[in-house]
Amino acid sequence: MSSTILHSVGDAAAEAPVMAGDAASLADEKNPFLVALGERVRALRARRGMTRKQVALAADVSERHLANLEYGVGNASILILLQVAQALQCSLAELIGDVTTSSPEWLLIRELLEGRDEATLHRVRVAIGEMLGTGGAAVHSPRVALIGLRGAGKSTLGQRLADDLGFPFVELSREIEKFAGCSVAEIQALYGQNAYRRYERRALEEAIQIYPEAVIATPGGIVSDAATFNLLLAHCTTVWLQASPEDHMRRVVAQGDLRPMAASREAMDDLKGILAGRAAFYSKAQFHVDTSAQPLDATFEVLRRTVREALGLPV
Repeated sequence: MSSTILHSVGDAAAEAPVMAGDAASLADEKNPFLVALGERVRALRARRGMTRKQVALAADVSERHLANLEYGVGNASILILLQVAQALQCSLAELIGDVTTSSPEWLLIRELLEGRDEATLHRVRVAIGEMLGTGGAAVHSPRVALIGLRGAGKSTLGQRLADDLGFPFVELSREIEKFAGCSVAEIQALYGQNAYRRYERRALEEAIQIYPEAVIATPGGIVSDAATFNLLLAHCTTVWLQASPEDHMRRVVAQGDLRPMAASREAMDDLKGILAGRAAFYSKAQFHVDTSAQPLDATFEVLRRTVREALGLPV
């Protein structure tokens, strides 16, 4: 494919070749990301022992365009970057500076894990957690965490399970609001999603520290932050409460949230998309209970038996 049609619209100014001296004079005008990208391209080219001309030919881009990219003034399209990565025989992640490509050890670990199945990756993750002292698999922890999308039944079933076990019941969303001094909606509106995730992590850390035994109902998005989810998996017995999208929607509306009804078709599509995107993470829970498969009382009995057997308690 010709490199000409792959240049981004904003690349016109980058067509003129830039020499090292000129690049230095433009240092204050350069975007730091583009400068770092150019440095990585040069370093990767040096590691491969390739001249700029060789890389340009292999990538099917002009040498002038590659020079501008290396000097941090070429705002290349994603397809150009992909071609350059292929020419340098590296991943696109390495080219753009993913942290897991930032050192030889990271790269060697990535190579060892590449192509492994989920079961093997799980064993590696647990082993790393144990080696680093951050926790492995919390198989028998009397700290039970219920995960799943909103409307799965975490609050209703969680309170009943806590009463049955004689454990404290912790609604993590309420703990987040205590830390912030305002509602979850206000946190997100005033401070943004990143601030909310920080409060979420802090609330989980405190719950783990305070409660050796507890039933914790977690927010549906707790799987969105890998560090927080790792903490949860390492210190809690985890149960994914699953439900059909229709049941999720019906229960949310029953809780008094009428917003989905404003555009029900779009809301249902969004809900299905969120559920699909998070399912792979929810499935990392040690146990799964389908809350759409039977009535509430029968579902609670399944959950109760599952947790009691896991904790070695009489059923």
